[in-house]
Amino acid sequence: MTVQEPVPPAGAPMPAGAAATSGSVLDLLRVATFVLDTRARIVLWSPEAERLFGYPPEEALGRNAGRLLVQPEHWDLVTEWFRLVMGGAAWTGVFPVRHRDGAVVPTDFRYIRLRDVDGELYVLGLAADAETVRRLDTDLAMSHSLLTQSPVGLALFDKNLRWLRVNPALARINGLPAEAMLGRRMPDVLTGIDTGPVQRAVDRVLATGQPLLDQRSVGRTAADPGHDHIWSVSYYRVDDVAGRPIGVAASAVDVSERHRASVEVAEARERLAVIADASARIGTTLDLRQTARELAEVAVPRLADLAAVDVLDAVLGGEPPPPAGAGDAARFRALAVVSAAENDLTGVWDEVGELASYGPDRVVTRAVADRTPVLLPRLGQALLRTVAKDDAAVRALREAGAHSYLAVPLIARGRVLGAVSLYRTRHHPRPFDDQDRALAAELASRAAIGIDNARLYTRERNAALTLQRSLLPQLPAGYRAIELAARYLPATSETEVGGDWFDVLPLDRGRIALVVGDVMGKGVHAAAIMGQLRSTIRALTRLGLPPGELLGHLDATAEHLGESIATCLYTVCDPDEGRLETACAGHPPPVLVTPGGTAELLEISRGAPLGVGTGAFPGQRRDLPDGAMLAMFTDGLVENRRDPIDTGLHTLLRLLRGAGRRPLEQVCDAVLEGLGRAPLDDIALLLARVHRRASGRPARHRRTPRG
Repeated sequence: MTVQEPVPPAGAPMPAGAAATSGSVLDLLRVATFVLDTRARIVLWSPEAERLFGYPPEEALGRNAGRLLVQPEHWDLVTEWFRLVMGGAAWTGVFPVRHRDGAVVPTDFRYIRLRDVDGELYVLGLAADAETVRRLDTDLAMSHSLLTQSPVGLALFDKNLRWLRVNPALARINGLPAEAMLGRRMPDVLTGIDTGPVQRAVDRVLATGQPLLDQRSVGRTAADPGHDHIWSVSYYRVDDVAGRPIGVAASAVDVSERHRASVEVAEARERLAVIADASARIGTTLDLRQTARELAEVAVPRLADLAAVDVLDAVLGGEPPPPAGAGDAARFRALAVVSAAENDLTGVWDEVGELASYGPDRVVTRAVADRTPVLLPRLGQALLRTVAKDDAAVRALREAGAHSYLAVPLIARGRVLGAVSLYRTRHHPRPFDDQDRALAAELASRAAIGIDNARLYTRERNAALTLQRSLLPQLPAGYRAIELAARYLPATSETEVGGDWFDVLPLDRGRIALVVGDVMGKGVHAAAIMGQLRSTIRALTRLGLPPGELLGHLDATAEHLGESIATCLYTVCDPDEGRLETACAGHPPPVLVTPGGTAELLEISRGAPLGVGTGAFPGQRRDLPDGAMLAMFTDGLVENRRDPIDTGLHTLLRLLRGAGRRPLEQVCDAVLEGLGRAPLDDIALLLARVHRRASGRPARHRRTPRG
């Protein structure tokens, strides 16, 4: 007969701990059972025995087990083993068995003697496929080794997050023995961790069967209750041999140090990126306010949420700032204020350009006086008063969540120029640290050089402009025969002031000399050369020399003024005779506008610039009609970086056409507006309209040059 698996009656209640379905190691092994009598005959034969050996019950029952299952050469051996088992010894081992199909199958056996109620002896045989048993043994050994020896924390949870299994590594991570966790829910054990995401992960893995890998969990355990840790946790569904889920396995690795290292690397890369950005963006101009703005915009929002750049008041005038000592107040002007878009902090700082005196208790004053950054990692109420200008600013900063402050002096060439103030608010929760201080100091150092360059440029430009303007003439008044107007525009923006000039010099017999010149180069040196050339021309003019001869003497003088080159256009107008004599040293030719309104560039011989030493400047004469207008100018009027000079000359001719009778002041304004010049080079423009004295016209109102 065969042994049948017990099936409970339909609707019968199951006792506690019982299960009506299979799914265990026994199912995986599929253990065959059979019973032998005292003569080794098979008296019981299970379905698993039939599956393992291939013999149906009708072929197995009643037959000698050794004769059925063992090859003849092993009969004596198994007979002896059977005798020993009947004597009370147990036997376990692997033995080759002859399958019904003739194959030899290694089988793992266990034989145990049995006794029934009548005292009769039997032998119970348990058998399983040896390969299956070996594989299971290996799996169990590996699982046990992994659980007990792995440095990775391992756990098994049921669907309600109850601990079913905990390995020693996880017990160390949690700081609790396994006995304190098994059977309890995770939220009841690990109170320092938000277990909501863990429960959601377990539910998802149980529902889908798909693992969730490298899920980050942050919190504290009893192993280190004073610090947050970061764990990388992966979840896997665990199924029984029948494929039914029995829980979720989790593996946890503490990646706090790795995370901190990666954060430090990312922050280092970000600092390098900020420095690279600063190199490209700070100091693009020689404008103080623009440089300060560039510094603040580099700092916000990558380093801070709020930034203010203040310079000592003396710096704005181009003067070297006075040394500040401890305990002294400091006079600042705000050059730039930048905040992140989330912050509305109007009124926290002084208005840009406004003068403010900061007392010695202000942190920014201390940073300037001590010439070293001041770091306040945590801003309490008392410290807020040392960084804000008044109580309203304190309230605004507190409402914005300002919690950390850094003041860094702007130092260039050994001089303190001002300071940059940086704040972090709730949008940037990490306080400033020493690395932030080093980065801010690097940015401030780069910006300070740009600010100091702008200061030096401002000082030199102011000096050159003062010198140049002092050398420009006042247009003479009282001439009946000639009407004059002029403009001088210094270069703007980044370009330094140059050496452009014009002059009007009276001669004998009612004649007048008109001069326009341009010294190559910029700054005080160019302005000084221009002053010397202008003085030389004035002296030579008193000798009554013709234009060509005068330029020849001027060229000889220019050779002794150092390595400088200049251009010059010298014209003598004789209104009574209606004559014009011109000589040119490398300068753009003048424009003649007839009384009828036609405009043309005069064709004159352009000699080499002054200072080259050629000495050949032929003078050229032509008629000068009554009412004609002469326009003389420097190349800054018609030249720019985008277009060839011919484009500017054609535009000038177009603007001068029809200007024969218009007031010269209006013509000057129209020319400058029409050419749209915010000049990158100095501009000098001189207009002269002749009127013969024989015409009886009264003297015109004379105008001085306008800048």
